[in-house]
Amino acid sequence: MKKYDVCIVGATGLVGQMFLKILEEVDFPINRLKLLASKRSTGKTLTFKSQAIQVEELTPTSFSGYQLAFFSAGGQVSKIYAPIACEAGLTVIDNSSFWRQDPEVGLVVPEVNFADVQLNQLIANPNCSTIQVVLPLKALHEAYGVKSVTYSTYQAVSGSGQSGCNDLEQTLSGQEPSFYPHNISQTCIPEIDVFLKNGYTKEEMKMIEETRKILHEPNLPVSATCVRVPVLNGHGVSVRVELDQDFDLNSVSKQLQAQDGIVVLDNGSQHVYPTSTIANGTNFVYVGRIRRDLSAANSLLFYCVADNIRKGAAANAVQIALKMAQNHLL
Repeated sequence: MKKYDVCIVGATGLVGQMFLKILEEVDFPINRLKLLASKRSTGKTLTFKSQAIQVEELTPTSFSGYQLAFFSAGGQVSKIYAPIACEAGLTVIDNSSFWRQDPEVGLVVPEVNFADVQLNQLIANPNCSTIQVVLPLKALHEAYGVKSVTYSTYQAVSGSGQSGCNDLEQTLSGQEPSFYPHNISQTCIPEIDVFLKNGYTKEEMKMIEETRKILHEPNLPVSATCVRVPVLNGHGVSVRVELDQDFDLNSVSKQLQAQDGIVVLDNGSQHVYPTSTIANGTNFVYVGRIRRDLSAANSLLFYCVADNIRKGAAANAVQIALKMAQNHLL
């Protein structure tokens, strides 16, 4: 396979460092690797395949001669630098939310809508919680048709980056919170990102809008309540989905298990169901607690969990790039 010259923007962050780990795990065909971050991180050293690589300052000239860039440095950095990288000829896979709703930019989960990578050389990586729910929704939509979706999330503190992890650690040790508005070690917080005029948070609207875009169903009724929980890593999502057709639970389970990227764990009597501890450190979406919604016809309930730093961010981006390389699209 052809080898590529690769940049990682935001290399010192949680997701940036996970990019490095997963690129090494999958043996991505890299010729040269450049690590980029803000000026304050310049000179730090990170390791890739036992090789120490020094972090360089991100500038408008950073991308010359490279072919692929992974971005995870926040929306404002992506707003400015992703177009510069594209202008320099790179394919850009951006983990921020900035470009996700641009109609000319593909919002891609490779097992669900890989063809959308061809919309633009800038490709958006979806929200962490959205990524894990659209895999089971794709399987259900193809088999039965999806009529409406309701989410309740249980999102780990690593979804807030290092600041969230630090806040859980310090509140567990008896200190006051310095990042979250309440003591995350003692409660769940139904507030992720900022509140909007409609009463939803920005995180909730991300899940709503991104689900519609990825599934190519712009009018699909979707609602969400997003909650931060005192778990270090691994997001859980409870999903209620109304289907167009009646279903058999055994058939549903088989449809989900057949979907690439999903592992079904569903035997409650044996305490077998998805947990953050099971998902942590893996690239799969785990689905369980599959059951009928007793309140409405043709409605299904299930619970899914994934590692939000891996499949919810870095692994999804690397999987996009690897599939593009395998299909000669890079």
